[in-house]
Amino acid sequence: MPKGEENAGKPAKVRVGIDVGGTFTHAIAIDAVTLELVGKAKVPTTHTAPEGVARGIIQSLATLLKEAQIAPENVTFIAHSTTQATNALLEGDVATVGIIGMGAGANAWLARMGTNVGKIELAPGKFLTTHHRFIDTTRPPSDEIIEKTLDELLNAGAKAIAISEAFSVDAPENEERALAIAQGRGLLATTGSEVSQLYGLKVRTRTAVINASMLPRMLESANMTEKSVREAGIRAPLMIMRSDGGVMDIEAMRRRPILTMLSGPAAGVAAAMMFLHISDGIFLEVGGTSTDISAITNGKAKIRSGEVGGHRVYTHTLDVRTVGVAGGSIPRMRKGGGQAELFDVGPRSAHIAGLKYVAFTKEFDHAEIQLISPLSQDPGDYVTFAGRAEKSQYCLTPTCASNFLGLVPEGDPAFGNREAIASAIGLLAKELGSTPEEAADRLLALASQRVIPVVKALIKDHKLDPSIVSLIGGGGGAAAIVPYLGKTLSMRHQLAQHADVISAIGVALALIRETVERQIVNPTNDDILRVREEARNAVLKMGADVHSIDIHVELDSRANIVRATASGSTSVTDTKKLKRDLSDEEKIALAAESLRVAPDLVSLKAQSEHFSLYGVKLTARKLFGLLSTHTHSLRVIDQAGNIRLQVRNGEALTGNPGAVSQLIARLVEEHSQWGDAGKVIPAVFLLVGPKIVDLSGLLDTEQVITLAQPELENQPQDAKVIVIASTDRQ
Repeated sequence: MPKGEENAGKPAKVRVGIDVGGTFTHAIAIDAVTLELVGKAKVPTTHTAPEGVARGIIQSLATLLKEAQIAPENVTFIAHSTTQATNALLEGDVATVGIIGMGAGANAWLARMGTNVGKIELAPGKFLTTHHRFIDTTRPPSDEIIEKTLDELLNAGAKAIAISEAFSVDAPENEERALAIAQGRGLLATTGSEVSQLYGLKVRTRTAVINASMLPRMLESANMTEKSVREAGIRAPLMIMRSDGGVMDIEAMRRRPILTMLSGPAAGVAAAMMFLHISDGIFLEVGGTSTDISAITNGKAKIRSGEVGGHRVYTHTLDVRTVGVAGGSIPRMRKGGGQAELFDVGPRSAHIAGLKYVAFTKEFDHAEIQLISPLSQDPGDYVTFAGRAEKSQYCLTPTCASNFLGLVPEGDPAFGNREAIASAIGLLAKELGSTPEEAADRLLALASQRVIPVVKALIKDHKLDPSIVSLIGGGGGAAAIVPYLGKTLSMRHQLAQHADVISAIGVALALIRETVERQIVNPTNDDILRVREEARNAVLKMGADVHSIDIHVELDSRANIVRATASGSTSVTDTKKLKRDLSDEEKIALAAESLRVAPDLVSLKAQSEHFSLYGVKLTARKLFGLLSTHTHSLRVIDQAGNIRLQVRNGEALTGNPGAVSQLIARLVEEHSQWGDAGKVIPAVFLLVGPKIVDLSGLLDTEQVITLAQPELENQPQDAKVIVIASTDRQ
C-alpha cells in the first residue's frame, strides 16, 4: 500500500476524549476542524487497585487508536474525566494526613485551633484521619524545627502533608518553605495558599487536607496514564477534566487533585455547551441507574461551592444533582384489596439486579410476573418476568415503556424490540387491570416524579426563565426519560446527537479553565484587572491559544471577593468552515421557534460578521386587560445556526470599538433598577468578533467599561460591535 494511502480521508488533526463511567469507559475521537465524530470505543471501567480507573482509560485509548486507525501523531488534544477522586472520598480510600499548622503573635492560639481540623467525615461511615502539629511563626521557624515536625507526623502515621498558616494568602513564605523541605524529602505535600487564596483558615486548611489525602492514589493513577499515552506515541499534553466543566493539564492536577471531584458529570455538561451549543437549558445525563441533572444559562454551567461530607471546601463544582432513576430502573408493585398497582420506579436498576431489559431481547420468552428483592436488603416488590429458557429473567424499564409509547427515535441507543416490549407490557397491564398504554404511561409517570422536583428546583434556585429553558437529554438512557418529561412539563426538549458518548465528546471539546479568587475590600479597577490577568496567564501557561481565551469576572460585594474565570482552547477552530449557508428566512424561523412566536413577528435587530441578532416585542396584559407590560426578547444566532444567547427582555446597540464605552453607559443608565440593595445594573454582553463577552456580575458602569476595554484592544476601528443589556423587569 502506498505511503499515506491507509490514512486517506482520515482527519489530519483529531481531539480525543475519554469519559470514565461507573460501568463503562468511553473513548472517542473528533475531527479537530469539522468537529465530527470519527471513532469511538468502549471498555469496562476498572476499579481495582493498584491501577484503578487508569487501566480502563489506557485500554479504551488503545482500542480507539486501533479501530479508528488514528495515527498517534495526529492527536492534537487528549483529555479524560476520572471518578478516582470521587470514589476515593465515597469509599474513604484516602491517605492519613499530617497537618503542620502555623500562626504568629497573639493570634497563634486561634491558628492552632483553626488548623486542627480533626477527623473529617467524607461520606457516611467513612473518615479521613489527621495528625496535627503546630509551629509558632512569630519568629521564622528554622529548618530543624520543620524537619522535626515532619518526623513527628510521619511517626504518627501520616502519608501526606498539609501545611496551613493563618493569613498565608498575604504572606505564603513560611508555607512555601515548609513545602520545599517536605518535597525535598520525597513527601507528598500541599499548602493552604496553593489550594485557595481566600481567607478563612479552617475552610482553607480543610481544603488543603482533603487535597493532600488524594495525592498518593491520584498521582499513581496520573503517572500510569501519562506514561501509557506517551508510549502510544501521542505528544499532545494530557488534560484532566475538572469539576467545573473545564480541563487542566496534568501538572495542575498533580498539585490540586481536589479539582477533579465530580469531573464525570461535568463532562456531559461541557458537551451540552461546546458540542450542542445550548445557551439556556436543563441538561439530563441519563444512564442505566441514575440521572445527573444540571443547569446552563447564557452558555455557562451553573456553579456552586464544593462540599465534602457536608463540609464546605474552597473549590467550585458544577451544580449537579443526581436522582436514582434512569433508563434501566425497575418498577415496583404492591397489591391491596386484590388489585395490583405500580407505586414507584427504582432506585434499583436492571444492571444492579443482573437482569435483562425486555427492550433489548431478540425474543421475549416469558412465563410469569415475579416480585423480587434485587439485593438482599431491598424490599421484595420489584417487578420482573421469569423466562422459561435457561432460567432467564427480564424486567420492564423506562426504556421499554418509552419505546412502547413511540418516544424513542429509530437509531437512538435506547431503541429496542417493540414486539417483545408489547408482550411484557401486555402481561403487566393484565396484572394491573389496565390497558398496555396506561401501564406504560404509569411507569414513566412514576419515573418522572423523581426527576420533576429536581428540574423545578434548579430553575428556581438559579432564577432561570422557564419560557426560554429547554430540556436536553444525554447519555444512553436519555430517550427513556427526557421526551416524556418534556411532555409532562410542557417544555421543549431535545436528545443529544451521539447521546451514548456525549460525555466523552464533552471531554474532547472541553476548554482549559482556571478560576482565580481574591478577597479585596472595595477593589479598584486596577485590582480587578490584575485578577483578570492572573486568570488569563494561568490558562496560557497550560496551553490555551491566546485568541481563544474568554474571561468572566464577577464581584461578590458581600464577601469582598473578586473572581475571574478564564477558559480557552488549545487551538482555534475556523468557524467559517463550520458556517451553514442559512437564508434570512431560515434564520428568522430558528429565532421564531425559540421565541415561540410567528416568524412574521420577528425582526433583525443587528448583525455582525459572526452573529445575527433577532428580536420581538411581546405584550402581556394583567388585571383583566387594564394593565399591559412590554418585553423585548432577543436571540443571538451564530454562523452555524446555533442560538448562542437568549435574552428575555433587553435592548441592543451597535457601534465601532471606540463607541462601545458610550453605548455601555447609555444602556446601563437606561436599564438600571433600584431596590433595597441600591442600584442594580443590567447584565451586559458584547458581541465582539466571534466571541460573546459576558460582562454580567459587575456592580457599576465603570467596572463594565474597564473590563470591556481588553476585549476591544485588537479589534479594527471599523469593526462592528453589538452591545446587549439584559434586564428582567416584570
